[in-house]
Amino acid sequence: MSELLSVTRAMELVLDYAGSFGTETVDLTMAAGRILQQPIRAERAQPPYDRVMMDGIAFRHGSGPTLVSHGIQRAGAPGQPLPEGHVCLEVMTGAVLPEGADTVLPVERLVREGRLIRFEEGYEPRKGQFIHRRGSDCAAGTELLAPGQRLDGPALAVLAGNGHAQVSVSRIPSIGIVATGDELVDVSAPVRDWEIRRSNEYALTGALLSCGFNCIERSVVPDDLAETIVALREQLSRHDVLILSGGVSMGAFDHVPKALSKIGVERVFHKVAQRPGKPLWFGVGPEGQRVFGLPGNPVSATTCGVRYVMPMLLAGQGLCRPEPYTVMLDAEADLIPTLTRFLPVKVRHDATGQALATPCPMPTSGDFSFLASTDGFVELPRGEGVAPRGTAAMFHGW
Repeated sequence: MSELLSVTRAMELVLDYAGSFGTETVDLTMAAGRILQQPIRAERAQPPYDRVMMDGIAFRHGSGPTLVSHGIQRAGAPGQPLPEGHVCLEVMTGAVLPEGADTVLPVERLVREGRLIRFEEGYEPRKGQFIHRRGSDCAAGTELLAPGQRLDGPALAVLAGNGHAQVSVSRIPSIGIVATGDELVDVSAPVRDWEIRRSNEYALTGALLSCGFNCIERSVVPDDLAETIVALREQLSRHDVLILSGGVSMGAFDHVPKALSKIGVERVFHKVAQRPGKPLWFGVGPEGQRVFGLPGNPVSATTCGVRYVMPMLLAGQGLCRPEPYTVMLDAEADLIPTLTRFLPVKVRHDATGQALATPCPMPTSGDFSFLASTDGFVELPRGEGVAPRGTAAMFHGW
């Protein structure tokens, strides 16, 4: 086992080849969920004028408590000057503060008698209240969004509010998912006792779509070396990334490593000191295509997809990497002396907000029927005995 790569080293090698998938410009309406590739700066000071924060009246502090209304300052209209004397202008939330006014009185604090407006009895307004001063949020040119940020709702609002009808984002890579094996049949096909339905490609597709990768082609190849070579050569010519499922172990019909070598894919590593997923294969094609050979067992394929494929794809898009999400085991879990263990768990939070992970070991890496009842898996380092309850562990969500 000593010659096997550690999980940490395998991940480092994968990220070394993440590179970049390039950039493209898209309309703001199509930018949701994409990864930003340009700095976004404030178009002008925010707010761009002294803004009224409450419906009510604007006046000069000290000129009350009884004022004469001289009109209305609506939101979206140019600012009006406030005449001299014991006067006010009625104002709407979001309106420009009238020139000469320095205080706003909310409508619920005033009493109206025709054009006369009085302060509510006993109410003493504070000078400058309910005014959002020009530039108090940010100055013109302030960086508001940085490259590497995923564009969510608030980020889209910032783009729209600063005049970006189009935006530069990371290009979504083209991804080919190839399932291998004579035993595999389609989800809608009749299935005989010695066959199984293809499921890995759907698990991987789900993980990819949830991360924003929607340029996906699925295919299947039999356990035949010549056919595998032809199929993988064609797939490699069409995609930035290939994700293969099955055919990477040591069996007589595990043709994937040999087929990849025949079409010019350079192996970076094969086999990692981990369970499940020890036979993991990773390499790079002649034009920089990233190629993953995942084990065929469903739990292994799904786990390796989350642990290695998704981080590489996100790094290739320039996504700012989040801090690792750590949880605490709420039951002991067996360790493996020579291998990192990926252990499915359910996660809940206690009254203090601590994330607690309940181990849900699968009988084997082929038993995935109850994997959907878990939230993800924790990563337990190699070791003797057990990891006790209360052990902190890195969590990876499905």
